[in-house]
Amino acid sequence: MKLPDTNLLLYAANPLSPDHEVARASLDTAAREPEGVGLAWLPLIGFVRLSTMARVMANPLSVADALADVQGWLNHPNARLLQPGERHMDILARLLLEAGTAGHLTSDAHIAALAIEHNAEVLTFDQDFARFTGLRYQLLS
Repeated sequence: MKLPDTNLLLYAANPLSPDHEVARASLDTAAREPEGVGLAWLPLIGFVRLSTMARVMANPLSVADALADVQGWLNHPNARLLQPGERHMDILARLLLEAGTAGHLTSDAHIAALAIEHNAEVLTFDQDFARFTGLRYQLLS
C-alpha cells in the first residue's frame, strides 16, 4: 500500500506544478495496485489548507473544489483511510527521538508512523523522510 504525503497530493491536483505528471502518475498507479492507496487525515487536511492559499498556489482552489478532491480520493474504491492504532505513539516517539528533533519533522514523523504501523510505503518529494529508520518510502523527482 502507498501513502501519499501532502506535497504529492498538491502536485497531483495542480496541473501547473512542474511535478504534476510524476505525482499524478504515482497516485494513479498506487490506486490501481491490489493493496490500494492509504490516505491519512493530516495530508488530506494539509492539501485543503495549502491548495486554497493564494500565496502557495498560483491558481488556488476554492474550498468547495479542494474538498471535492479530498472526497473523490476518499471515495475511490481502492482507497483506505489509515488511522493511528495502539502502536502509533510508540512509533512516533521513536522516530522523533531518533531524529533528534521535532519541530518541522513532527508532521512527517506522524505520516511515517502511520506508514510503519500499516506496512505502507510513503510517496513523497520530501527528502526528510529519509531520516526515519524503518520507514519504506519512495522519493519521487
